[in-house]
Amino acid sequence: MGVLEYIANFCTITTSTNNKKKSMQTVEVKVKMDCDGCERRVKNSVKHMKGVKSVEVIRKQSKVIVNGYVDPNRVLKRIKSTGKRAEFWPYVPYNVVYYPHAPQAYDKRAPAGMVKNVPQAFLAPNATEEKFAQLFSDDNPSACFIM
Repeated sequence: MGVLEYIANFCTITTSTNNKKKSMQTVEVKVKMDCDGCERRVKNSVKHMKGVKSVEVIRKQSKVIVNGYVDPNRVLKRIKSTGKRAEFWPYVPYNVVYYPHAPQAYDKRAPAGMVKNVPQAFLAPNATEEKFAQLFSDDNPSACFIM
């Protein structure tokens, strides 16, 4: 039986298809939308993509949220094909960032409670000052018994 399987492997035609299953993703895109028509055009362009499960448009924040098994770059390209200026969502919540008032992090046009996602706003991996500052914090009165 081993010889027959060996010969069968040579006789079968195999096609190498790249069947990588995309993972479920949430893609957030900043798109400037002025009216209901703009909103509808952006939503319809993304809604009919393969793998899209849901599309949510928040016009007040100029934000489009796409959930599904999609490639983020393809979503961005499809939105740009409508003629709108689009970019990936550049903001993070204010409380996630260590230095929210760092240069280039504060943006007047950002939604409430958000700052720009820039590297200067995050804590450096080797910063020891922040670790020591938390040891002697006023928020935790039992952190230091000397005081």
